[in-house]
Amino acid sequence: MRIDLHCHSTASDGTDTPAQLVRNAAASGLDVVALTDHDTTRGYAEAIAALPRGLTLVTGAELSCRIDGVSMHLLAYLFDPEEPALLAERELVRDDRVPRAKGMIAKLGALGVPVTWEQVERIAAGGSVGRPHIATALVELGVVPTVSDAFTEEWLADGGRAFVEKHETDPFEAIRLVKGAGGVCVFAHPAAAKRGRTVPDFRIAEMAEAGLDGIEVDHMDHDVDARDRLRGLAKELDLLVTGSSDYHGSRKTVSLGAYTTDPEVYGEITRRATGAFPVPGTGGA
Repeated sequence: MRIDLHCHSTASDGTDTPAQLVRNAAASGLDVVALTDHDTTRGYAEAIAALPRGLTLVTGAELSCRIDGVSMHLLAYLFDPEEPALLAERELVRDDRVPRAKGMIAKLGALGVPVTWEQVERIAAGGSVGRPHIATALVELGVVPTVSDAFTEEWLADGGRAFVEKHETDPFEAIRLVKGAGGVCVFAHPAAAKRGRTVPDFRIAEMAEAGLDGIEVDHMDHDVDARDRLRGLAKELDLLVTGSSDYHGSRKTVSLGAYTTDPEVYGEITRRATGAFPVPGTGGA
């Protein structure tokens, strides 16, 4: 059983539509795939309508959080998407993405890089605007060779020359909101140091006490040493260990199912969730 619990579509910053994502997941030999777009659930209906027979969809979202000045992402699974408090917080984060993107475009302009809002809006194609869309614009202009190369201090990384902060949820509040909506919380790529500063272990321990369910260990941005350390931390804190591709379509080089989650861990995630249930494919449209 092959389970990938972290994937993005055009509803945020992936390049596959939700329908294409589930079809590609089935073609890649996955049995379970999670749709975890940034701060939005807009892709759910399309993904469910196109869900192939034999593939199960886990609905979720990747929530933007910040603690002690460090940006972090929280994967929320199987929550009630209409629960009012969590819905309001997601909308607050999402609505701040546009002025933040325009601020980064202004900074790039001051640096002599002619990115425009129209260009970024075209690239986002209706999805929740994020740094990957601006990074793609930099690739189009020949400023950097790849999207990943835009996430440096020279350009878009936290604290970088063109970086602009946005509203991000306190992770303890995010955990409370997700739990209140019947969901399950997993800290996404906690040791991805190349993205910027990471959250210290003592904070992860505090989150575990507050209800964090797990940490994403097997991820493209974690080397072998980081994975070993995180497995030890998860054991110490009694946290679930997940593995995921963090697939973004052609925006990243990683493929669907490149990293996967143990079926027993997946079973525990579904057991703990009360806000929603995995959706089995019935053939798709």
